[in-house]
Amino acid sequence: MNLIIGELFISSLLGKTAINDLGQDIGKLVDLIMVPGETFPVVSHIILKNRRGHCAVSWDQISLFNRAVISVSMETPESLPLHDHAEGEILVKRDILDKQIVDVDGAKVVRVNDIKLGRFNEQLCIISVDIGFRGLLRRLGYERFGESIAGIFRQQIPENVISWRFVQPLEMHTSRLALTVARDQMKELHPADLADIIEQIPVTNIQTVLNSIDSETAGDTLYELEPEFRNKLIEQLGSEQASDILEEMAPDEAADVLADLPEEKAQELLGLMEADEAEEIQELMEHEEDSAGGFMNSEFLSLTSDMTIEDALRQVRLVAPDIDTVYYAYVLDDDDRLEGVVSLKDLLVNPQDRAIAELMEDNVKAVHVDSEPEEIYHLMTKYNLIAIPVLDNEEKMAGIVTVDDILQHFLPHLVRRKRHLYH
Repeated sequence: MNLIIGELFISSLLGKTAINDLGQDIGKLVDLIMVPGETFPVVSHIILKNRRGHCAVSWDQISLFNRAVISVSMETPESLPLHDHAEGEILVKRDILDKQIVDVDGAKVVRVNDIKLGRFNEQLCIISVDIGFRGLLRRLGYERFGESIAGIFRQQIPENVISWRFVQPLEMHTSRLALTVARDQMKELHPADLADIIEQIPVTNIQTVLNSIDSETAGDTLYELEPEFRNKLIEQLGSEQASDILEEMAPDEAADVLADLPEEKAQELLGLMEADEAEEIQELMEHEEDSAGGFMNSEFLSLTSDMTIEDALRQVRLVAPDIDTVYYAYVLDDDDRLEGVVSLKDLLVNPQDRAIAELMEDNVKAVHVDSEPEEIYHLMTKYNLIAIPVLDNEEKMAGIVTVDDILQHFLPHLVRRKRHLYH
């Protein structure tokens, strides 16, 4: 095999005539079939169009492949097998070119204007995608003209190319071409960035994004979406998947999401959740929206006064993974009434044999479930609190309101994308 490949753009190959070993015209290149590769997606076949229709040529049969010549090892055009489109088959032009993808390194949705191919391990692979203006000019055949115009103004047309390592295709079947690097980075994206991505893509592509992240991250992402868009998305998801995501959310966030849904849909999703979690969320939904009960999270870190710091830290390690805010631990009696509060810093800097009763602050500032936002805001700013406990009508501790929750009420547009600052 005498295979010669330089770095190529798909725009320079589409429509190019392929010849056989005798120099005969055997068809024009119309697409490439891709399969997953260990390092990059690999071309398995090229598709040629001739008078017989579309024909598939295995990459092993190609003897020369560059911008000038595509040569195939066969005697006559009639020996080319016709291409039988297979379900799930991935074609470069049809399925990737001009499609939206996620640039996971830049955490944004972009459009593929051109595709760069290159040789890797003696195979033809997708190396990168061009998402810039230069790629568009190249597709239209105006790249040199554009460079001439830019040169008159002493400017350059910038390259805007993304390595395929950082590409997450958004179509369900093409997502098989995503590399491990891209999959891992998708999982690490901040929920606010994922929400921005989801709001920019068609609903039919959202499932691809959700499939690439865990349920907890999906829940955080769902909460970041604008309510109207979020409601439409939940309607598109299966009820089982939606309820699974809601179960992974903090109860107060799940309650907020359900409160924005039609009552019938909210009750359907609650009915699919674990009974204890559904009951907890239902209780939160019964509070007035603009009250401490409506803002509060019912999950918090609690201790008893007879513990030592060593006991308390053991408790923190046990329950902290399931609690969003662990800056404070609240000391409760046997009836769940608030006795005091200690900060996580206090637990870390004091001797482990010291009793919580000696360390706790017993003059605790708290609000009631029906307290209004202004009162909560006043206490939090006056005493510089990250969170404030909420008491029910029996003076038992019902939950906490965090500073980001109350600020979101007063500064929704500024706080919305920063709500995980204190988590």
